[in-house]
Amino acid sequence: MGQDRVVRFSVRTVLAVIALVIAAWALLTVIAVTRQVITWLLVSLFLAMALNPAVDWFMRHGIKRRGYAAALTYVLALVAIGAIAYAFIPTLVNQVNEFVQAVPGYVDDLTKGRGRLGFLETKYHIVEKIREQVKEGGASRVLGLTGAAISITKSVISLVVATITIAFLTFFMLLEGPTWMDRIFGLLPEPSRPRWRKVGYDVYRTVGGYVTGNLVISLVAGTLTTVVLLAVGVPFAVALGVIVALLDLIPLAGATIAGVIIGTVAFLHSITAGIVVVVFFVVYQQLENHFLQPVVYSRTVQLSPLVVLVAVLVGAKLAGILGALGAIPVAGAIQVLLIDWHQHRRARAPTAPEAALPPEPPPV
Repeated sequence: MGQDRVVRFSVRTVLAVIALVIAAWALLTVIAVTRQVITWLLVSLFLAMALNPAVDWFMRHGIKRRGYAAALTYVLALVAIGAIAYAFIPTLVNQVNEFVQAVPGYVDDLTKGRGRLGFLETKYHIVEKIREQVKEGGASRVLGLTGAAISITKSVISLVVATITIAFLTFFMLLEGPTWMDRIFGLLPEPSRPRWRKVGYDVYRTVGGYVTGNLVISLVAGTLTTVVLLAVGVPFAVALGVIVALLDLIPLAGATIAGVIIGTVAFLHSITAGIVVVVFFVVYQQLENHFLQPVVYSRTVQLSPLVVLVAVLVGAKLAGILGALGAIPVAGAIQVLLIDWHQHRRARAPTAPEAALPPEPPPV
C-alpha cells in the first residue's frame, strides 16, 4: 500500500487566510450598512463630473480661481433648475387641481357603470368589492393606510435629506476634486504618474461623454413626445414632454415608465389619443434601446453598440435603475483600463531578436 500524502500548512499561511476572510466579510458588511451613503457619493460624483467641464471653461475664460468658477457653475445650474421648475411646475399644479376637481365626476360615473371608467363596475363590480372590504376591515384596509402614513413620511424625509446631502457633496467634489486627484497621484511612484494621469483623464472623458449622450437622447425623447401630444391634442404637451425627458435619463426603464404615465393621461383625454401615444412609445422605445442609444453612446463613450446594449442589460439586472445608469460609464472605464494594460504590456514586451543571417560563403 502506498503511503498517505500529508499536506502541511504553516501557521502564517492559515492566519493569512483567516485574516483575508475576515477582511472580506468586514468589507461586505460595511458596504451593506453604508449602501445609501455610497449611493449618494456615486450620484454626487456623477453630477460633479458632469458639471466639471463648465468649471474648466470658466477657468479658461478669465476666472483663474477654481473656487469662483465652481461657485459660478453651481449657481448657474441651480438657476437653470429653478427656471425649469418655475416654467412647468405651475402647469403641473393646475393639471393636478383640475384632475382633483374631476375626480367626483369619475367616481359618479364609476358607481353608475358609465363613462370611460364604467367598465370597472359593469365587468368587475369594483364598487361592491370596495364596500365589502370597508365593512370587513374599514377604510384603512382598503386604502392600505396601516403604516402607510409613517412610511410616506419617512420616504419624504429621506428624499429631502438625500437631496441636501447630494447637493453639498457635489459642490465640494466640484471644488476639491482636482486637489484630491493630485494627492492620489502623488502616492504613486513618480515614473508611473504620467501613465495613470492619462488613464484618469480618459475615464473622465468617458463619463463626460456618457452624460452628453444621455442628455441628447433625453432631449430627443422629450421633443418627439411633445410633438406627438400636440398633434393629437393632448393638453399640457410641453410639461408632459419635460416629464418624459427627465424619466428618459434612466436607460431602458425610463421610456417605459414615461410611456405608462403619458399613455394614461392621453387615454383620459380620448381613446384615439391614447392609442396613438401608446403606439408611439412602443415604437420609440425599440428605436431608442436598439438604435439611438447604441449609436450615440458609441460616439460619445466610444463603445461598440453591442457592448453598450449588453452593459445596460447586465447593470439593470444586477442593481436596477442605479445599475442601468452606471453600467455605461463603468463599461467605458473598464475599456480604458484594458486598453492601457494592453499598451503597457506591449511596450514592456521584449523585441523579437532578428533572425540570424546565413554565413557568407568563403571567397573562391
